[in-house]
Amino acid sequence: MRLAKACFPLGFFLCLLFTAAIGRAETLTFATYNVENYGPADRMTEAGYRKDYPKPEAEKRALRAVIRGLNADVLILQEMGNEAHLAELQRDLKAEGIDYPFAVLANAADADRHLAVLAKVPLKGVRTHADLEFNYFGAKEKVKRGLLEATVTTTAGDVTLFGVHLKSRFTDRPDDPLSALRRGGEATAVRDRILQRFPKPTEARFLILGDCNDSKTSRPMAYVQKRGKTEIAELLTGVDSRGEVWSHSYRKEETYSRVDQILVSPGLRNAVRDGVAHIYDGEGVAQASDHRPVFVVLAFATLKSQGAASK
Repeated sequence: MRLAKACFPLGFFLCLLFTAAIGRAETLTFATYNVENYGPADRMTEAGYRKDYPKPEAEKRALRAVIRGLNADVLILQEMGNEAHLAELQRDLKAEGIDYPFAVLANAADADRHLAVLAKVPLKGVRTHADLEFNYFGAKEKVKRGLLEATVTTTAGDVTLFGVHLKSRFTDRPDDPLSALRRGGEATAVRDRILQRFPKPTEARFLILGDCNDSKTSRPMAYVQKRGKTEIAELLTGVDSRGEVWSHSYRKEETYSRVDQILVSPGLRNAVRDGVAHIYDGEGVAQASDHRPVFVVLAFATLKSQGAASK
């Protein structure tokens, strides 16, 4: 009933096609991609510095080439603009041969840079956790981009996605260099909400995907992986086709780092094909964004066989 209702705008027969596709799918690809200000932003252009300038068309074309090459079934986006910008990307991708009929924009405290999701398969249980708070120098602060939650149905049962975009490493106040404390507070709030949703991660099937603006050894990443003795999620390693591990380039300083992360719950770990994530380095990545997509392929036959064995 919920699926039919969610698909109603597409028409009854199209809904049946999507339902059948889910039933056949033994693998799904999930990805995270920071699309670098897909909306008005202060930019350096050929005509000089401009405020609130749209993302250049050349970058948009390159971005669509990346998304087409990536060909993920579900794509979590960071730094998306407003609803019109998401609809534009969805429309332009369809015109170029890749259809994401399901799209959701998360509205939280950041009015300019949003989390979003594009999906080939139906989404359910979609919500934005915009109420997340943490203590920061004696006051309550919001997780600026919120937490985007969505669930997809697979041949082995439901898998829930949590899309994140933690605070950047820009120093907002001198007593919090690189905003490390703020980012840690956001990570803690995100972790606690995920544990509210799934109190027993060993039995849960969820992914955490996004731009965490921190490395694998950082405190924020440690907070998301474990609380006390409770194992929450495992951070997946990954490389590109050349064996390189970076996902973000800071062009001004010519430095490279891995800040875009995918974590998997213990109950979903065995579904990760090859046991690792992957960094996409196909055509257009250098022009589209200062980030590269990170993706993981889940193979659900493993989970189904485990379920059968447990019975």
